[in-house]
Amino acid sequence: MIWFFERQGKYVRCETRKTPDGAYELVVLDGDGKEQVERFEDSASLARRQVELEHSLTADGWSGPHGRDA
Repeated sequence: MIWFFERQGKYVRCETRKTPDGAYELVVLDGDGKEQVERFEDSASLARRQVELEHSLTADGWSGPHGRDA
């Protein structure tokens, strides 16, 4: 799943994906083009981190998420 946050014409791209070995990744491409990948062993841990990230972004003035149901 891919979704975005926007602030002053810049975008943060967020993606969740399942790896071939059954783990999960949260990939964040920030407004300056820097990519960060976090790995999780289960979907519950990924979901908790995703919520934490979204709260942090909105607290920092980013609008979203865009591209998926919030």
